[in-house]
Amino acid sequence: MRVVSICPSNTEIVAYLGKTDVLVGVDNFSDWPKEVEELPKLGPDLSIDMDKVAELKPDLILASLSVPGMEKNIAALKERGLPHIILNPNSLDEIARDIQTVGEALGDPDLGKDKANTFRSQIARYRTRAQRRQTTPRLYWEWWPKPIFTPGKANWLTEISQLAGACNIFATEDVANFQTTWDQVKKRDPDHVCMVWVGVKEEKMRPELVKKRPGWNEMKAIKTGNIHVMEESLYCRPSPRLLEGLQKLDKILGS
Repeated sequence: MRVVSICPSNTEIVAYLGKTDVLVGVDNFSDWPKEVEELPKLGPDLSIDMDKVAELKPDLILASLSVPGMEKNIAALKERGLPHIILNPNSLDEIARDIQTVGEALGDPDLGKDKANTFRSQIARYRTRAQRRQTTPRLYWEWWPKPIFTPGKANWLTEISQLAGACNIFATEDVANFQTTWDQVKKRDPDHVCMVWVGVKEEKMRPELVKKRPGWNEMKAIKTGNIHVMEESLYCRPSPRLLEGLQKLDKILGS
C-alpha cells in the first residue's frame, strides 16, 4: 500500500501504528520519526504540491483540517479525485478514534483498535494520578505572541493540563482557539506560562521578552520563574505524541 501524509500529526499516527513503511511522501513539516526525513517532501502543510502527490500514485492520502487554511488541500484532492480521508481531532478521545480509523484505512482494523485502546489506557492512568494532586496549578499556554492566541476549552491542551493535575486558565472559553490580550492574561494571573509558539523552534523563543510585557512582572508565574519554553511538536499537534508532552509537563509541575 502506498500512503501519503500531508500533516505532521497524521504522520505521527501512522508511526504510532508502526506502519511508516507504507509512507511514500509527507509534508515538509513532518519531522518524526526520523525515518520519514528521507521521504519525498510535498510542500508546507498549508500549501501542498498536488502535482507531486499525484506523481507518487498513492492508494491513500491522509489529509487534515487541524489548521485553518487546510481546506484548500481538501478541495484540490477532491478536484483531482485522489483517494483520501480527513482527520480533524480536537480532543484526546477524537485522537484515539483517528488511530482506529487510520488502522482500518491501512487494512489492519485490529491493530487500529488495539493501539487506540492502549492510548486510552495511558490517558486513564494519568487521570487517576491527577486526582491525587494536592494543588491545582494554573497554566497559561501561549500559541502565538502578537496577537495572543491560546487554547480554549475545546482543545486537547485543556485535557493535557487536567491530566497533569493542573488547569488551563482559558478553559472558560468554549472554543478551540481563543484570541486574548496581555492584560487579560495578567488578570488571570497564572502559576505557569507555557510557551508553545506554533511553527517556531524552541531556540528562537525568548522568555526574557515575555517577562518585559507591561505589568507581567506582577504575575505569579514571572515572580517564581515559572516560564517554560515547550516543544511545539509535543503540544501543538493532535497526535499520540501529546502523551510524551504530558509526561514532560508532569515533571515540570512535580507531584
